[in-house]
Amino acid sequence: MGDLLLRGWDYFAQNILTQPAFLIGFIVLIGYVLLKKPLYECVAGFLKATVGYLILTVGSGGLVNNFRPILVGLKERFQLDAMVTDPYFGQNAVTAGIEETFGRTFGDTMLLLLIAFIFNILLVRFKKYTKLRAVFTTGNVQVQQAATAFWLLLFCFPDLGRIEVLLIMGLILGCYWAVGSNLTVGICQDLTEGAGFAIAHQQMFGVYMFARLSERFKKNGKNKKLEDIELPGFLSIFNENMVSTSILMLVFFGIILVVLGQDYLIEAGFMMENQSFLFYILQTSLMFAVYLAILQLGVRTFVSELTESFQGISNTILPGAVPGIDIAATFGFGSPNAVTIGFLFGALGQFLMILLLIAIKSPTIVIAGFIPLFFDNAAIAVFANNRGGIKAACIFPFISGIVQIIGSALIATWVGLSQYGGYLGMFDWATVWPFFTVLMKFLGYVGIVAVVLILLAIPQIQYRHNPEGYFLIVDDYDSYVKKREKGLTGKTA
Repeated sequence: MGDLLLRGWDYFAQNILTQPAFLIGFIVLIGYVLLKKPLYECVAGFLKATVGYLILTVGSGGLVNNFRPILVGLKERFQLDAMVTDPYFGQNAVTAGIEETFGRTFGDTMLLLLIAFIFNILLVRFKKYTKLRAVFTTGNVQVQQAATAFWLLLFCFPDLGRIEVLLIMGLILGCYWAVGSNLTVGICQDLTEGAGFAIAHQQMFGVYMFARLSERFKKNGKNKKLEDIELPGFLSIFNENMVSTSILMLVFFGIILVVLGQDYLIEAGFMMENQSFLFYILQTSLMFAVYLAILQLGVRTFVSELTESFQGISNTILPGAVPGIDIAATFGFGSPNAVTIGFLFGALGQFLMILLLIAIKSPTIVIAGFIPLFFDNAAIAVFANNRGGIKAACIFPFISGIVQIIGSALIATWVGLSQYGGYLGMFDWATVWPFFTVLMKFLGYVGIVAVVLILLAIPQIQYRHNPEGYFLIVDDYDSYVKKREKGLTGKTA
């Protein structure tokens, strides 16, 4: 019986839980069934949500692959023996080193994921006490985080038994998923005007922190946003998002590809021998705008289905809950140019910090992976622009880029992941998780208790800050806005 259950869980985990497109599709299907929609509407909703998410993954995957020549080139062309900050490189590093370092197997990460997911659901189910409102549904991210969290806990407690490791880390990770995604409920509702989702990714604390700090850039309660700029004369071409993205990426990618050189790109197999170097640069640069447009189409396709269908789940199984979904979903809201601006200023911060690490002869040199570079900093700019305007959208991604590199270099070197070539590298894992690791390493089991209590205290503080609007912003966003305009609720729930 036990083997049958384990095989059933393995099938569910491999094909649904860790495949966000199908997980989102089934959530929509279940939601529509609970809403007693006709069968054909349930099937149509499942298909639209699944296809929409698959479109999103095509866009985000294309962005990552498009950056590969630069990522590989910077490492090979200049003989840098370096660690890559990237979730997939980080997952591979754990896979490669966990048996050699701790005598454990990577397979336990799937059980860890299950335990953490159950804790997340239970915390939301008892929201009356926990004040938690969001369920983490981004399965591929859950696998990456479970792998890195598994390593960090083993680093702090290498002698813990298998069951103890899984339960303790499952509790901590489940709390992080619930609390982190819950942090973003209010700022997502404001950005999307009540679309009814939160962020479930790798920079939830960072996005929330920078969104709140951005409010300080307002003057007399107002701020000038990127979408408010109307450039004159020939500069007016930058008013069009697709054109501005194409030009800025042409400059960014063009400079780096010229530095790498045509000979290297041909030798590495990125270019054909008879291919024009100029048009290779043009195509590589312009494909960035293409994949970004595809990503935004995917967002528009599945978000409306998810929002409507999740009402069935929140009305019956998890009252008052919202789904936490991929960070890329936020790119379909606010200023489209904020995405490009965030990427560029985040890249500037990362590259400056990498040069500093090289200059001081750091034991760990970092190669900037595209996923932290783009998905963290673009999202930070989207929220910063929405709440603080242009200056916030430029300054905070730059700061984030610096923090991502120095934080990742320090933690990966300390815990021993850097020698296996990768670390997750995204904002929360360069800041929040190093802090948790320090507490657990030096305080032992007291540190575990401290981490859990700190996490569970955060939603309580949020609730006390705005008790009138905290649940209302999810249950009835229009009423929340009206009460906020009358000064009856706080600014952010």
